[in-house]
Amino acid sequence: MPIKDKPIALNVLITSLSKKIPLIRAVRNALERIDPEAHLIGGDIDGKCIGRYFVDGFWKMPPANELSAEDVVGFCRDKRICAIIPTRDGELEFFAGNKSLFDAAGISVMIASLHSVRSCIDKWSFYEALKDKPGVNLIPVKGEPDCASGKRWVVKERYGAGSKNVCIDLSADAARQAANRFETPIFQPYIDGLEYSIDVYINRARKPKGCIVRTRDVVKQGESQVTTTVEHKNIADTCLAAAGHLSLTGHMVFQAIEDFSGSIHLMECNSRFGGASTLSIAAGLDSFYWFFREGLGDDLGDVAFVESPGDLRQVRYAADKIIAVPGRQG
Repeated sequence: MPIKDKPIALNVLITSLSKKIPLIRAVRNALERIDPEAHLIGGDIDGKCIGRYFVDGFWKMPPANELSAEDVVGFCRDKRICAIIPTRDGELEFFAGNKSLFDAAGISVMIASLHSVRSCIDKWSFYEALKDKPGVNLIPVKGEPDCASGKRWVVKERYGAGSKNVCIDLSADAARQAANRFETPIFQPYIDGLEYSIDVYINRARKPKGCIVRTRDVVKQGESQVTTTVEHKNIADTCLAAAGHLSLTGHMVFQAIEDFSGSIHLMECNSRFGGASTLSIAAGLDSFYWFFREGLGDDLGDVAFVESPGDLRQVRYAADKIIAVPGRQG
């Protein structure tokens, strides 16, 4: 439903657009429910990125090391943009660190505080921040595998989210050798069990708005190609507790494992919208709509979280878009 006291235009910028077509469509769906005349702008350093064919306008952004917050504010003012959705791990600190500048310019950014974002990007900091907190059980993070323990090990990068570059179920010696392929390796005990992704939205007052738990059924290059929503209160409660301890806001994705004894082990958190998070939107976690409403001054008190009555499964696949080319008829 359109909001009466909105700006003349609720234009939105999605950065690091790439080929995130499902995300673009989810943002557009939420945007049109508030302002059917709003424009969706995409930004990327690649002027030929696929996503530009799915937005109303495109900004070929300068490289990250040449981009200033003032550049972004200037572009947003020129295009009457009042909301930004960052989508890439490498830009989260930039937007979180300049959040006050964007706020002062009347631009809402779907990002948590810099401290909270850094606690998620750095898996060691994530562990240290939560290891003694109530309601949260974590997989330990170590700088070296313990040979004497006889455990199997996982090796992954300390910084960033996702599991594109991870080695699992290794002996201590094999884990040490595998670590040579990583820039900043960390080691965690290998836990066999069922893996879950958990999408959470926390409002600006740091109150949970909704949570969807989903299984990771088929995973390719760190992202769920097939994922299914499930009801799992213990996992949901664990993630909501962790989000509170980290003072996170906006949309975030936790990763967790449930071992075969039923214990929940939290692995990491990505403080942005995930590649398969569109399933959670379909299941009722209306993150983009809630974000836009909050940007317009709504505290979401009268906006309900209506979860899908049944479980849903999402299968990600490639699709084609056909566009008429002007200049030839017949």
